[in-house]
Amino acid sequence: MRQLTPRQKQILELIQEFIAEYGMPPTRAEISRELGFKSANAAEQHLRALQKKGMLELLPGASRGIQLKDSLRDQLGLPLVGRVAAGSPILAEEHIETHYKIDQALFNPKPHYLLRVEGMSMRNAGILDGDLVAVHRTPEVRSRQIVVARVEDEVTVKRYRQDGKIVWLLPENEDFEPIRVDLSEQTMVIEGVVVGVIRDGMPLH
Repeated sequence: MRQLTPRQKQILELIQEFIAEYGMPPTRAEISRELGFKSANAAEQHLRALQKKGMLELLPGASRGIQLKDSLRDQLGLPLVGRVAAGSPILAEEHIETHYKIDQALFNPKPHYLLRVEGMSMRNAGILDGDLVAVHRTPEVRSRQIVVARVEDEVTVKRYRQDGKIVWLLPENEDFEPIRVDLSEQTMVIEGVVVGVIRDGMPLH
């Protein structure tokens, strides 16, 4: 990444992760709070420097008027999420092992993050233990799509099927049982749709 200070890179990563988590960029006050600045003016100065370097655009008159350049996600890389702790956002800082650079044009739609898979429950779908799945964040999901779902506080990768208030999260391995979720009694959040698999550093098609 060209001519960026460590602090500027940190701010870019924060903006990227905030957008992936909340679907919108942070305010100056939120950036200042996250990074320990004494005032929002300090964040503003860094943002203006990043704008001059062509990393982002600042939209006047909007508290969340920060727009990343299209190429920036490729430069920063995607956040790689490892084990997810109960009760915390999937893109919380403590879950991110590293940022992984890959050509996101290989995936459609473009992914927002990568998740490390544990276990063999999706073996027959070509997803093995240790693989990285590329995940596009969206609350909208169609039947038979492979999703990252959070049921209560457990995160799992499964094939999705819904019948009224009942959701089935289906494994692709006969050694594993389907997960039945009654939406009238249990909490479930779709953390995104799987749009690709990476194994040994190479995307699989």
